[in-house]
Amino acid sequence: MADLEVLKARKGAVRRSEIPSNVVAALNRGEIETVNLVEFLVVDHSKLFRHTRSQLALDDAPAKQIAAAIKKLSGEGVMQRLAETGKVFHASLEGNAHRETVYEQLAKHPSDILRNWAAYMDAANAKLTFAQRLKRAKLFATDANMGVREIAWMSVRVPAADGIVSQIEKLHPFAKHKNYLMRRFAIELSRPCGVWTKHISALKQQPEIAEPLLEYCREDETKYVQDSVANWLNDASKTRPDFVENLCDRWLSETNSKHTQRITHRALRTLRKKADA
Repeated sequence: MADLEVLKARKGAVRRSEIPSNVVAALNRGEIETVNLVEFLVVDHSKLFRHTRSQLALDDAPAKQIAAAIKKLSGEGVMQRLAETGKVFHASLEGNAHRETVYEQLAKHPSDILRNWAAYMDAANAKLTFAQRLKRAKLFATDANMGVREIAWMSVRVPAADGIVSQIEKLHPFAKHKNYLMRRFAIELSRPCGVWTKHISALKQQPEIAEPLLEYCREDETKYVQDSVANWLNDASKTRPDFVENLCDRWLSETNSKHTQRITHRALRTLRKKADA
């Protein structure tokens, strides 16, 4: 246990070759979570499932199905592996009495990879409403691991992008939440362009739809949220520069907050580059 505590306090290596063998072994046993992308990419998902399978309430049939799928996915990109593994967990356990138990075991596991599998189980569940997706994503949105927090919004956005537009009012409580991670989740989820995911055309053309979300966070004191708001507006500036310029001008006229000043400065970076070109 003492050795694990030492490993948990480590700083991540810059290169794969620099990751200590005991760290790789602990990652593949699911005893610790990754601390950066380099470690994230080195995890052997087949070994990880083999070592953690006994910790999950899995019957033999779904366990074999999941193991085979993970092995087959070994040559794919890591994001595809995560998404497809979550999908096979969902498919193999649909209607199974232990489904929610396995989900909870994954969602609260020490390994961030297993927590990501749980998030993608939700992404694969077509029966979930948009409100249910948001509720279940809260656990992942407030995860201590940055990678899990990114999967949190993707696990909602990928299967339910339409809901972000048609039911955007359901994100208002998140944007007003006392927990800054929840606020950041609301903004990242609704970004017009986003990262590693499809753009939302309606928000690219009509960013006004999400204006209330941005208003709630325009003076946010947390840089993590400030950067998210600025990136949202920078996305929008590529298709609706008029909206972004007018919004930033209004905010700066209504408040002298240093937080708003930082947000607007970063939000206008693409437009400044175009003006200087």
